[in-house]
Amino acid sequence: MRILVVEDEERIADALKRGLEAEGFAVDIAATGTDGLWLATEQTYDAIVLDIMLPGMNGYKVCSSLREGGNWTPIIMLTAKDGELDEAEALDTGADDFLSKPFSYIVLVARIRALLRRGGRERPSVLEVGDLKLDPAAHRCWRGEVEIVLTPRQFSLLEYLMRKAGEVVSKAEILEHVWDYAFEGDPNIVEVYVRHLRKRIDEPFSRNAIQTVRLVGYRLAADGG
Repeated sequence: MRILVVEDEERIADALKRGLEAEGFAVDIAATGTDGLWLATEQTYDAIVLDIMLPGMNGYKVCSSLREGGNWTPIIMLTAKDGELDEAEALDTGADDFLSKPFSYIVLVARIRALLRRGGRERPSVLEVGDLKLDPAAHRCWRGEVEIVLTPRQFSLLEYLMRKAGEVVSKAEILEHVWDYAFEGDPNIVEVYVRHLRKRIDEPFSRNAIQTVRLVGYRLAADGG
């Protein structure tokens, strides 16, 4: 899942990027409201973490501009401590949730997970495709009763495929959502991670759930027989 963090305090932005990436998210950073609005308009994100006090354009304006343009990416806004008026205005301008500074990182991640579940399509807290089960919050995965250990990137890739189960997703779509905006490496990295993921969730169980659709992309099948 790909997250945009719009935060001008470098220390906070860097900490959020490191922490969210450790959870398996792909993270882009914008240090101004203007840059944040541009990225959110030009790129596809699964959620946005948006500060209020930003150079160039404040968070309220960024949020309202996105909503007026028909962009309904879930937004969690970071407000001032005990700022009831900030919180009210955040919701009134179209934010889905807010968190007061200083905030608990654990709570922020839980709020982001909640926003992802409340997106444009049904997003259950535990994903299930056939006998494959993934708990994003606990960062755990099972095939039947067998728990499978995955790296953060493998986990994020599997989560994206499970949320798109039955659909064919292109290599470009996977790069957009599992790697960050600044990625300039070889797009074939997707093939490498798909191969690694198959060795974890399919081959030991004689399954073929991750299917290659020639010249198009990949599809996660429920049966995987």
